[in-house]
Amino acid sequence: MGDTMKRIDKKLFITTIITCLYGIIMIYSASSIWAKYKFNNSFHYVILQTIFFILGLLLMIIVSNINYKKYLTYSNKILLTCIILLILVLIPKIGTIRNGSRSWFGIGGFGIQPSEFMKLALIIFTSKYIYNNPKDMKKVTTGAFPVLIITLLSFGLIMLQPDFGTGVILVTTIILMLFISGVPFSFFIKVGLLGVVGVVILILIAPYRMDRITSFINPWNDPLGTGFQTIQSLFAIGPGGLFGMGFGNSIQKHFYLPEPQTDFIFSIISEELGVIGIISVAILFLIIILRCIKISIKAPDIFSKFLVLGIIFQLTIQTILNLSVVVGLVPVTGVTLPFFSYGGSSLILTMIEIGMVLNVSKNIS
Repeated sequence: MGDTMKRIDKKLFITTIITCLYGIIMIYSASSIWAKYKFNNSFHYVILQTIFFILGLLLMIIVSNINYKKYLTYSNKILLTCIILLILVLIPKIGTIRNGSRSWFGIGGFGIQPSEFMKLALIIFTSKYIYNNPKDMKKVTTGAFPVLIITLLSFGLIMLQPDFGTGVILVTTIILMLFISGVPFSFFIKVGLLGVVGVVILILIAPYRMDRITSFINPWNDPLGTGFQTIQSLFAIGPGGLFGMGFGNSIQKHFYLPEPQTDFIFSIISEELGVIGIISVAILFLIIILRCIKISIKAPDIFSKFLVLGIIFQLTIQTILNLSVVVGLVPVTGVTLPFFSYGGSSLILTMIEIGMVLNVSKNIS
């Protein structure tokens, strides 16, 4: 590890650990009341998240020592494995249902969410495709077509769970990667029109999505139903002020905001730590994103450049989407806040991704 620390991007490594520890502290505060009620142990969620963090840290260090070029070799196998897992999770008695979505493999008290890992598999596959076909990317008809087909297949499997938030992150990440690679703008117009038609169909076949949209426009139309989470989140953010109500002093975590340690943890940070807490979270994310951008710019080849770019896009989109939900800018989508929200699959995947970026940083001359 000593040799690794001399060569990897130390600022990214240290900031990632600080951000994760910040998240664990806030998970304790956000979940203690609910954990005491549900498990008779205030530390239930924070103990599990600490285990996820230690496992994630080990994997991050291991991955940072795996040459990124190996993903070129195993890209198709990684992608195929994730597609098979997405199919298996849909089968009753294999996949388990949580919060209305069949998107988990349950192993004892733990759960693995294959859609999280599909995001990374598709980033690796797309990076490899751009690396192998740089000239073809400028052709509207053939260039990005294989990537688009695989992306739509993955999106379709994720929507069968259903997990609209993860699907949106996955598609948006790949579209941005293709855009940066030089795919003609007319391609994105066609994809955009296809996307609009797809969204309309998704709303028509699942009316609850329209309920989420209407409650997002005016949550007070159904304050005890579809608008409940948004209203309670805003009630948490509102009183925060400059310094907040103090660590551990949240009112909304007392059974008002459902499971505040997951998607709405930023609401509790805002309520307890105020503007200072919000700024501190923003600074940590900004440092991580800027370090990743610097590594991407200096990356030794096209594959590593797009691998890091894809990871940046995915983390940034996921962060923006989560914060937009929390402040009521978009409908509730069930997307976690990277590094902060409770959840093993999300935290471990994010730390593996940072490990990949750290490996690229080691290969910069």
